[in-house]
Amino acid sequence: MEIKDKIIIVTGGANGIGEALSRRFAKEGAKAIVVADLAVERAKEVASEIGGIGVKMDVTIESDVARVIKETETKFGQIDLFCSNAGIAVLDKPGFSVGAATNENWQLSWNINVMAHVYAVRAALPGMIKRKKGHFLITASAAGLLTQIGSASYSATKHAAIGFSESLAIMHKDQGIGVSVLCPQAVRTNMIEGEERSC
Repeated sequence: MEIKDKIIIVTGGANGIGEALSRRFAKEGAKAIVVADLAVERAKEVASEIGGIGVKMDVTIESDVARVIKETETKFGQIDLFCSNAGIAVLDKPGFSVGAATNENWQLSWNINVMAHVYAVRAALPGMIKRKKGHFLITASAAGLLTQIGSASYSATKHAAIGFSESLAIMHKDQGIGVSVLCPQAVRTNMIEGEERSC
């Protein structure tokens, strides 16, 4: 899609892929870029360097996602592109058995890697449909097409993210909604270095 003059939110925008997306959108002439992340100070640093705004968002809390979307629309106007990029990878430890990860880690992976996309769509889609225009970019992973050895929860939730994206694209294409899914292989980000809630 054409980025110039668009209003964009990027989750997980404080580092890694999200930061790179934010910087590229700025170069392409976006009207407004909201860099959303739990690491709000870093999000504000990135935003200040590209002329955007940095905000704190916990993508596992639906009301937090809805708040940032509402505040963005109030300040700038209807969102043109929502980049649902935040992600987490939990290794199958101890022992690298597919059953090794705790229930808590499985739930966290589900909340960040799947439900965050659902929350974003619930909040942003109605306005996009009303305007018959809008786009979602969902960061999944090559693991969602293949698998990630050593992280069953990552593989399963990234497959689910792609399935959700396909449903979104099929159900709402005729209403003017575009959907893209980013499926990179390993990228040198904080997630690869072992920090949580990065993509």
